[in-house]
Amino acid sequence: MNENTPRLRSLDALRGFDMFWIVGGRDLLVGLTAITGWGVLRTAEAQARHVEWNGFTLWDGIFPLFLFLAGVSMPLSFAKRLEQGRSRTQLAGHALRRGLVLVLLGLVYNGLLGERTEPLRCASVLGRIGLAWMFAAWISLFLRTRGQVLVAAGILLGYWTLLVLVPVPGQAAPSLEPGKTFTDWFDRNWLPGRLYRGDRDPEGLLGTLPAIVTALAGSWAGMQLVRRDRTPTARSGGLALAGALALGLGWLWHPWFPVNKNLWSSSFVLVTAGGSALLLALFHWLIDVRGWHAWSFPFVVIGTNAITIYMLGSFIDFDGIGALLLGGPVAWRFHPSLLPLVTLALEWVLLYALWRKRLFLRV
Repeated sequence: MNENTPRLRSLDALRGFDMFWIVGGRDLLVGLTAITGWGVLRTAEAQARHVEWNGFTLWDGIFPLFLFLAGVSMPLSFAKRLEQGRSRTQLAGHALRRGLVLVLLGLVYNGLLGERTEPLRCASVLGRIGLAWMFAAWISLFLRTRGQVLVAAGILLGYWTLLVLVPVPGQAAPSLEPGKTFTDWFDRNWLPGRLYRGDRDPEGLLGTLPAIVTALAGSWAGMQLVRRDRTPTARSGGLALAGALALGLGWLWHPWFPVNKNLWSSSFVLVTAGGSALLLALFHWLIDVRGWHAWSFPFVVIGTNAITIYMLGSFIDFDGIGALLLGGPVAWRFHPSLLPLVTLALEWVLLYALWRKRLFLRV
């Protein structure tokens, strides 16, 4: 659809930066490392892999950053619609529809429309984004900031208490080991379909509860960015300070409730929300405050159609098309490990064509 709504350029740029790594940036990094063998690239590549259980790499922050940014757009969108005369109840209905559409898109991404030889996996990245964003939207619509903070604190503390104090049915004591946590038990019993890890799923139902706080943290960041009682530089600085505090608190919590993406642990929420806020503060200061726009344009093109390129990846074999190109008359120009570069170029050209036509998929 055509999109004429003014947008915060730094938000689109950071979303595009995040999606860049998802749709091919990581594979490009791996390819460059294989070609050059440079130590600095090997160090970077090590950060482009998920931690198996407890701990954190930068790659573990990719998903929560996207959810955080979904929350950032919340107050900007809601404020405009309220000014247009929409009621909070109507906006809550819109949030419900948006959340359910994202859950449906997640099922499509997992193969709902295709042939399957095993049960459909119902949990998904888009499903978690949809549900977490939806509940965060309801909380932000009907509670003042103090109430939102109390709910967020209650969720994080309650989730911690549940996992470390409540015995898992069928086990002698609580456990934070893979497959033995209360989260894993809950998903095995209440989440339909196939679980990603067999006995557990990193995008399961119970782990969506603390993910609500990730989206809420994004909405607070969004409110900070639109404040008119502070200078633009002060807004960026305040957001950076809040991010640093959250990051520090998360790591202080780590010894008692480890930073763990699979569980979306409370400490993981604080660490990733803090890191996301720091990145947003940096992008906002560089792009919106200082006005340094040119470098961000490739990311803006991706960020304005992030869900589009994410979904198209399950229908269009960009890697296959890129391999065909590399096998043709231009093959001599490329090393096989640079196939991700060709794939990224194909994806970006498609998104650029949509951007030029002002065609954007909005859910």
